[in-house]
Amino acid sequence: MAPRDYYQILGVSQGAGDAELKKAYRQLAMQFHPDKNPGDKNSEERFKEVSEAYAVLSDPDKRAHYDRFGSAPSTGAGGGFEGGFGTLFEDIFENFFSSAGGGRRSRSRAMRGEDLQYELKITLEDAAAGLDTKIQIPRLERCETCKGSGSEPGTQKTTCDACQGHGEVRMSHGFLTVARPCPRCGGEGQLNKSPCKNCRGEGRLRGEHVLSVKIPPGIDDGMQLRLSGEGSSGVNGGPAGDLYVLVRIRDHAIFTRHGTDLLCDLPVSFTQLALGAEVEVPVLSGTETLKIVPGSQPHQVLRLRGKGMPRLRERGNGDACYRLLLEVPQKLSAGQREALAAFESASKEQRGPLASAFIERMKKLLG
Repeated sequence: MAPRDYYQILGVSQGAGDAELKKAYRQLAMQFHPDKNPGDKNSEERFKEVSEAYAVLSDPDKRAHYDRFGSAPSTGAGGGFEGGFGTLFEDIFENFFSSAGGGRRSRSRAMRGEDLQYELKITLEDAAAGLDTKIQIPRLERCETCKGSGSEPGTQKTTCDACQGHGEVRMSHGFLTVARPCPRCGGEGQLNKSPCKNCRGEGRLRGEHVLSVKIPPGIDDGMQLRLSGEGSSGVNGGPAGDLYVLVRIRDHAIFTRHGTDLLCDLPVSFTQLALGAEVEVPVLSGTETLKIVPGSQPHQVLRLRGKGMPRLRERGNGDACYRLLLEVPQKLSAGQREALAAFESASKEQRGPLASAFIERMKKLLG
C-alpha cells in the first residue's frame, strides 16, 4: 500500500506552519466530525484520517521523521500516536462543546518554532578522537521582508470584524453552546489584508542553514546533542525551536564497542597458545604488542589497558580487549603431521585438567 500524503490530506503545503496546520485541521474536523454526520461511515473514516495526519504533522519529531522517510514513526505493537490524541481530542471538544462563558482571545499569539532532528553518521575513530564538523539543516526561517509578521512592510493585521478578535463564533442549540472557528479569519482573530508577497503571509520561508557541530570524544551511538535555538523560526515573534543532532556510529571493520571497551576477535595458533607469543594487534591509533602467556586458552580475553574509548566528559579510557580464537589448519604438511603425532604420543600420559575432570565424570555416569 502506498504511503498516505498527510499534507495532501490536510490540503496544505509541505512548508505549512503550525497556524496553517491547525486552521486546516479544525475546518476539516468540523466538516467530518461524527456528531455532525451520524451514521456516515465515509465521514467517520475521513475524520480519522484527518486526525491521524494532524497528529503527525503537529508533532515536531514525528513531522521531521515523516518528511525524511515518508512515513510516521513506529510506536511499537500498540500503534497509534502516543501523546497526540489526548491533545487532539481536547482540541476537538474545545471547539465543539465550549461552555457559554468567556470568548477566546486572538489566535495570532507568538508560538515557538518546531524542534528538528538531524542524523549525523561518524566513524568509531571520530567518536574516539572527537570531531568538529559542519552540517546543513533544512528549516523554516523568518522572512526578512516582513520580519516574520506575514504582512507587507508598512502594513499590519487588523482585528476580525466577524468575531471581534476572539477567533470563534458561537451558536446556541437549546442548552448547548457550540463554538466554531470564525469562517472569516479561520480562527486567527485577525485579518491579513496585505500578505507579504515574499512568504505569502506565512512569516517564514523554507531555507538551508549551515551549522558547526562539535562532537565530544567518547560519544556513544544513539546519543543526541541539543543546539538551543537552531530549530525552525518561531511564529509571530515566538522563539526558535531547538535542533537535536542524533549521532550514529558506523560499524567498524575490526572492533565492536562495549561501553568504553573495544572487543576484537584475534585468531591464534595452537603453538602460540601453548608456548606463548608476542603478536602485533590493532588499536584505534595504530598497532601495539600483545603478550600471550604460555598455556593461554581459546576464548580467553587479553587486555591492553587504556587503549579503548575515552570516557565521555571524564578522565581515562577503557581497554582494548582481544578474544583468542584458536585457528586449526585445514591442511597439514607431512612434517607438521609427524610433529603433531609425536606430540600426541608424548601427551597420552599427561592429561590436562579439563580432560581429567571430564573422564572422571564419565566414570561416575557409567558406574
